[in-house]
Amino acid sequence: MRISLDGKVALVTGGSRGIGKAIAAGFVEAGASVMISSRKQDALDDAAAEIRGTSGGDDRCVEVATFAANAGEPGSAETCVDATIERFGRLDILVNNAATNPYYGPTLDVDRARYDKTFQVNLAAPLFWSQVAYDRAFRHEPGVIVNIASVGGLRAEAGLGVYNLTKAALIHLTRQLANEIGPTRVVGIAPGLVQTDFASYLVENFGEQLAAAMPTQRLGTPEDIANLAVFLASDKASWITGDTYVIDGGAGVRSS
Repeated sequence: MRISLDGKVALVTGGSRGIGKAIAAGFVEAGASVMISSRKQDALDDAAAEIRGTSGGDDRCVEVATFAANAGEPGSAETCVDATIERFGRLDILVNNAATNPYYGPTLDVDRARYDKTFQVNLAAPLFWSQVAYDRAFRHEPGVIVNIASVGGLRAEAGLGVYNLTKAALIHLTRQLANEIGPTRVVGIAPGLVQTDFASYLVENFGEQLAAAMPTQRLGTPEDIANLAVFLASDKASWITGDTYVIDGGAGVRSS
């Protein structure tokens, strides 16, 4: 069964690497045109070239555009959403993937600057990017918002308390927005440990041990998350909204 996003236009924040880049590539493979955004233009250019190079030359979807923006900065959402609509004529899917984790340690020891940055990028940005996407596009033609959360938002764990607070709030924001802006659908994905640069410390120090404890016997890949994102963004998932889906290789089965 082919999952189709033919004719759709998607905007993916944090789209130059890792999960964001894999989601963008998955959307392209499914037939969508995609705008990828992140802070650095050179990284975006490399990602776009890679996505184009692996799209197989299929005439259904060949367009990948880029827009450099810091997701956490005020005004970035407006300029990037407007640029997407100007380039493609519409917007159907927003993926709030950009995230940061500048602090690792006890929750009570966090300083205000790193606390504020974590919440600005991981929680405020998804809210305000969703606000702009809804005002510019989804208010008139219902779309889909996909929020990339984390299994950390569903549990307590050492060192990642502040980051996990933002992801727990993002899971609730997903539910709240779904309640408020239907028929636009709002869905969440909560990945476990995935092999990305963002998670490199955990992968390098604990990855082998954690993989051995999983029923699937392996860590996740960005493509694993992208496959779920493609489905949730598609019409095949048209009766799904408000929920956040755990994808963790079964790690939660053995820890529960």
